[in-house]
Formats: sequence, structure tokens, C-alpha cells
Amino acid sequence: MSEPASLPPPESAEPEGQPLIEHLLELRRRLVWLVLVLVGAFFALMPFAQHIYTFVAQPLMANLPAGSHMIATDVIAPFFVPVKVTLMAAFLLTLPHTLYQVWAFVAPGLYRHEKRLILPLLFSSLTLFAAGMAFVYFLVFPVVFRFLAGVTPEGVNMATDIGKYVSFVLGMFVAFGMAFETPVVVVLLNRMGMISVKQLQNARAFVIVGAFVVAAVVTPPDVVSQVMLAIPLIVLYEVGIVVCRLLGGKAA
Repeated sequence: MSEPASLPPPESAEPEGQPLIEHLLELRRRLVWLVLVLVGAFFALMPFAQHIYTFVAQPLMANLPAGSHMIATDVIAPFFVPVKVTLMAAFLLTLPHTLYQVWAFVAPGLYRHEKRLILPLLFSSLTLFAAGMAFVYFLVFPVVFRFLAGVTPEGVNMATDIGKYVSFVLGMFVAFGMAFETPVVVVLLNRMGMISVKQLQNARAFVIVGAFVVAAVVTPPDVVSQVMLAIPLIVLYEVGIVVCRLLGGKAA
């Protein structure tokens, strides 16, 4: 009886695991670069921390009644709050680099048509987020703070804590920045075939109601800021529909 054919030696697990190891090493390398650039920008901006805080506080300070000023109820707030604002500024300053590192990591696994879609979406997302922050800083804050100062009862000193003010400002920056991403979300859903242009048009009534609900949740309980967030949401939704048509997305 002939001897059974010898089986090939089992393959080493190393070649199978190597791609995963390479991906993890690549991820670690890009995360290290991301953190180094962020930390470098933070320390580069630290000498200007007080100026950055003054810039952020200007919309409220310009609308405070005569003799009013902000206060610090926490012992470390005069130091910590400018540092917090500077860290946020460093994050925004290095956001293009952060998006580039994300793009460079995921790009090798994307098809050519996906790359053509992702790059404009990343650029649009960054631009729209910055536009949302500029909108709330230059248009919303002056109107809201002027309104709040005007309705302050007589005899009440409008003295706002700097820590709470900065938390409020950063929250509004994020809320309006994310709201301005509406066209990107609409275009992405359409290009992925999840929703058609006709369905987007039919959903207008729900979007209008939803915009005011979202504005009521993420903004202070005053009508002015809620309207100033809801209206851009609705307009940007329509912009997303127009862009879908121009790109020849799913129509029905």
C-alpha cells in the first residue's frame, strides 16, 4: 500500500496577520503625527492665550451694560479658561492636517470613484464647519447678547462667569458648525443611494419642523437664537437638494 501523500506544511500565521499589523502601525504613526502637530500648535498659541480669550469674549463684552463685566467664580478659572480656548483654537487650526491624516489612512482602501467623492466632501465639511462658526460669532452672538442685555431687569447686574460663558460659546460653535454640515449629509445620503431627490423634496415639511426642534434643543431658550439656527438649517437643506441635482444623483 502506497504511503499517503504528505500534507503541505501549515502556513505561518505571520503572513496572514502582517496586513493587520501594518495597518495598526500606520494608524499609530498617523495618530502620533496628529497629536504632535496639535500639541505644537497649542504651545505656539499659548503666548497669545489672553488675546484669543479676548477675541472670544468680545461679542458679550460689547453688549454688556455700562459698568458690567464678567466674573470668575472658580479660583483657577482665570488661568484655565484661556488655556481651554487656546486648545480649541489649536484644534481648529490643525483640523486640515487632521483631516489629511484621516484621508491618507483610509485612501488606500477606497475605489477611484470613492476617492473622487470623499475629497470634495472633506473640503466641503471643513469649509462649512468654519462658515457655521463664523455665522454664530459675527451674526448670532451680537444679536442674542444684545437681546439678553436688553431684557435684563433693572437693578440686575449682568455679570457672567467666564467658565460658563466659554462653555456656552464652544457649545454654540459645535452646534452651528454641525448644522452647517447639512448639505454634505444630504449629498452623501443621495450619492449612496439611500434617499432620492424626490424623497428629499417630499420631506421638506418634516425638515422644517425638525429644524426648529433641533434649534430649540441645542440653543438657549430664546426665540432669537432658535430662529437663527433653524432658518440656516432649512436653507442648507435646500442647498443640498440643488447640489444633488447638479451632481446627477439618484432622482427617484
